[in-house]
Amino acid sequence: MPIGIIINSASIIIGGLAGGFLGHLLSERFKEEIQSIFGLCALAMGIPAITQTANLPAVILSVILGTSLGIFLRLEKKIEHAADLMQRPVNKFFPQEHLSIPHDEFVRGLVTIIVLFCASGTGIYGSLDAGMTGEHTILIAKSILDFFTAAIFACNLGYVVSLVALPQFVIFLSLFLFAGVILPLTTPEMILDFRSCGGLLIVATSFRMIRVKMFPTADMIPSMILVMPLSWIWSNIFLPLL
Repeated sequence: MPIGIIINSASIIIGGLAGGFLGHLLSERFKEEIQSIFGLCALAMGIPAITQTANLPAVILSVILGTSLGIFLRLEKKIEHAADLMQRPVNKFFPQEHLSIPHDEFVRGLVTIIVLFCASGTGIYGSLDAGMTGEHTILIAKSILDFFTAAIFACNLGYVVSLVALPQFVIFLSLFLFAGVILPLTTPEMILDFRSCGGLLIVATSFRMIRVKMFPTADMIPSMILVMPLSWIWSNIFLPLL
């Protein structure tokens, strides 16, 4: 049973509903400051993953090539369009919901939360680990932070944050089911580089959360697909030549 995935998705749904319901009771200063704190927490999650890198050149190359591919495919624009579509059913169920932020800021915030929940190295690795070993500790620990993150983002973005749990559940469940095929093909170095790449995405996302730099985090997602093959190529082909 994908217990960890269910708990993680449920934490986003409940957190999003709670934030959407209680958001109007909180001051704008509180919501802005607490979002900065969660950005700092996300940064603290990403940095340890980066420091465990096994093959730094492979990770850097995967981020550069992956981001270039994402920009070429206009991945962020497509996710922004999907974010707009996600809001439509929410408007039907909650017609009285009024958001106090501009539409562009709403879309950017929703893209940030989609990447943070659906493409984090911690969540992807946790799903693979749960599928192989039945150990759900990583996902359960992630659920705690995701609950509060969803609640805080929903204070500004509304109930639509809860819907992010749906694509996250589909992605993580797919990884859980295919873990028996994927993990035996990997090496410890590939796993470390994969988590490091995910850490870079989390750091980029945290900078968006604290509004330091709006990195194209959605366009960076293909790097998560490229990093393991490039890590294997670097370890088995290039590294022996050095």
